[in-house]
Amino acid sequence: MTKKTADPANGSAPAARQVPMRDFSRSLPMSLLRAREAVMRQFRPSLREHGLTEQQWRILRALASIEAAEVTELARMAFLLGPSLSRILRDLEARNLIERKTAKADQRRSMVSISKEGVKLMASVAPTSEAIYAEITRRFGARKLAELQEMLGELERSLGELGGADETIAGE
Repeated sequence: MTKKTADPANGSAPAARQVPMRDFSRSLPMSLLRAREAVMRQFRPSLREHGLTEQQWRILRALASIEAAEVTELARMAFLLGPSLSRILRDLEARNLIERKTAKADQRRSMVSISKEGVKLMASVAPTSEAIYAEITRRFGARKLAELQEMLGELERSLGELGGADETIAGE
């Protein structure tokens, strides 16, 4: 892709300058993605050491905080699309990290929970994960990190009230 430059002969500005939008570097979605990437770069080596993907870890983390979840609820909790979740659950089940059972109320639905093996794996990842959190806190500051998390929660709540036409989840 080539960078367009101004044409001094006719005084035209580059095409990007003619679009009435904020600068790309100030785009909120891009700022959030860059920050997410900076954070995840800290965690990926540990996840890889334990044979986990980011998405698998999100599923295990979500399941560790509850007794069990219906698959569609788990997808919502972990911000994953159904087809991706199906593949991830299949992989986690093959490794005996999760358990699936048919829901008693509706035989067409399945309930997912973390297994004893899943809990053991999480316990082995936890010390490194907590050390990474401690380092992030040390570098960024405990107060600023708490404020950031509060502000992100407020942003999510305020935009959640707006709803949205597109419920798909990006970045998988």
